[in-house]
This record gives sequence, structure tokens and C-alpha cells, in this order.
Amino acid sequence: QVQLVESGGGLVQPGGSLRLSCVASGFTVSTYTMSWYRQGPGKERELVAFTTSGGTSLIVGDSVKGRFTISRDNAKNSVYLQMNSLNAEDTAVYYCKAWRTYPIKSEYWGQGTQVTVSS
Repeated sequence: QVQLVESGGGLVQPGGSLRLSCVASGFTVSTYTMSWYRQGPGKERELVAFTTSGGTSLIVGDSVKGRFTISRDNAKNSVYLQMNSLNAEDTAVYYCKAWRTYPIKSEYWGQGTQVTVSS
């Protein structure tokens, strides 16, 4: 059974940090591009960061550059999002996504984990 399970969300004060984890089962993340998306209240889902199977990683969006870091551990079949200096604008449900186009097009999503930044 293919599954992505996110964890690590919660309530954090402004300026705090969280590390989100996404653990995959039923497939091997090393052959997939792994991404983190987020959807804030009343907003569309947006791409935050991705890391390719070839090792390229990119943080997307000026609002999170310098504060967020994406990493993967293929041995643990997992991907992570380290979030520092959090602010209220980072409040969202964070989703993990795995996708590839070769040898067949495949796309999987996790159920999401809530991150709330508030004092």
C-alpha cells in the first residue's frame, strides 16, 4: 500500500522552529521528486520546496528562502522540512508529495500536517 505520512506539525510561537517529517511506504523515495506544499487559511495550495532524485533541492518563494530547508534520507525513505524563524504567515497545512514521470507517471500525496504559528 502506497502511503505518505507527515508529522511534526503543531503550535509554535513566532520565531520558533519546527521540523516536519514525511515517511513513505509502498514505494522508494529515492526515485521520486519529493516536495512540500502548504495551504494557508483561505489560500491556494502552494509549492514550498522540492528535492529531486538526482539530489537537486530548491526552496520556492521569497517568503521562506533563508528560513526553510528541505532534505531527504533515502535510507529512511523520508523527506524533511526544517522551518526556522516562523511567523504567522507560515500558518498552514503542510503536505508532502512524491512524483515522477518515468518509467510511469506517478503522484502521491500525504494527508497533511497542521502548522500554527501564534503567540
